[in-house]
Amino acid sequence: MSALDPDALIALTNIDTVEELWERHCAAMRDYGFDRLIYGFTNFKTETSLGDPNDFVVLSNHNPEYRKGFVEDGLYRHAPMVRWALTNEGFSSWRVMGKEIEAGNLDAKTMEVVAFNLSHKVVAGYTISFQSVSRRSKGAISLTAAEGMTQDDADAVWEKHGKTIVLLNNLVHLKLLTLPITLPNQSLTPRQREALEWVGDGKTMQDIAQIMGLTQATIEKHLRLARETLNVETTAQAVAKASFLNQMYVIHAA
Repeated sequence: MSALDPDALIALTNIDTVEELWERHCAAMRDYGFDRLIYGFTNFKTETSLGDPNDFVVLSNHNPEYRKGFVEDGLYRHAPMVRWALTNEGFSSWRVMGKEIEAGNLDAKTMEVVAFNLSHKVVAGYTISFQSVSRRSKGAISLTAAEGMTQDDADAVWEKHGKTIVLLNNLVHLKLLTLPITLPNQSLTPRQREALEWVGDGKTMQDIAQIMGLTQATIEKHLRLARETLNVETTAQAVAKASFLNQMYVIHAA
């Protein structure tokens, strides 16, 4: 079935879990020769930072060693294509990075990232930077060409299928923004979620206790645990973050 077949697109828009959506997208990109992906999104970007890494939404099918080095150990901070994505929207061939290397324009930390990528055979590909919905949000995806492909090969694929690839990635990005996302150790319990939902509806502690049939002390405990789970200081921040992660008002809550 063609990736742009109406039935396939309808099925994609009806997917209700991040896991299924990501699995299908990785398979679709593999068909175009891009077999390793990293998707990242934050809603907490500032002028000088992408925010707390614990708040990032990151999806990847790279091997665990690469994910640890690039994401967990923070190499992404100095990655040239990440820097490009922060100040641009649209897509870019990694050829621009090769030109910067040849010109000797990259600093030592950036060259460390380049060396790391070479060691993992991450040598050719494209980066798509999605249109931001606010000044604090940024989403992007890195598409790594299959081992053995050169940047010339990747560019040839893009010349033929680039618009389709961009469209599919845009659709997946927009779909991800609607799905409940659970960051590591940041999954709310049903009671925590319900208490936050009532706070978001403007209810008082007394109202929430009556609605949920619990004591105010128990409600305050659920909200405290929700704040701790989401790694925030105030209940208002917890409501905002739970909303960002689409963990509020979900139909199929875990």
